[in-house]
Amino acid sequence: MTPPRARTWGRRGRTPVVRVRGRGSGRVSMAGMTCYKPGERSRLIYAIREYRGRKDEPKDFGWRDFRDLLVRAHTQLGGPIVLVWDNLRLHLTKPLLSFIEANSHWLTVFQLPSYAPDLNPQEGIWSLVKRDLGNLAAADLGQITRAVKRRLKQIQYRPDLVDGCLAETGLIMDG
Repeated sequence: MTPPRARTWGRRGRTPVVRVRGRGSGRVSMAGMTCYKPGERSRLIYAIREYRGRKDEPKDFGWRDFRDLLVRAHTQLGGPIVLVWDNLRLHLTKPLLSFIEANSHWLTVFQLPSYAPDLNPQEGIWSLVKRDLGNLAAADLGQITRAVKRRLKQIQYRPDLVDGCLAETGLIMDG
């Protein structure tokens, strides 16, 4: 677990040193949706997965996880969804495309160009989460997961931050 590099301060002439034990390994993966509807507050729906390197543990999100996230969003939002999706390879798998086609009565999908993070408001959310983790010297993977969940929860209760991520893309909503 190599901590991310970030700026910090220290006394003049003394380089600050943060010691990290580095026990264990693993990763924290995030999947999320920024949701916008004219006249209502913006919302953030997300899922987090911890991977600790165990044998039968999934390493990343699978197509079923994305399907479940879409179903959860549909349930929470209570209406049809227009999904603007990047071209992550997993988003283009046959089972997921079949699911989208089978649910076309409530789910419409538009694919972004191959590499266009500047058009994806969710990238702004990930940037906000990661920015606060720069100086975290975590003792274990659980501490990182808790910090990520705490930051995502803070963003959920600040719809102005979610709106700012849409504004940053330059995209607009037509009501």
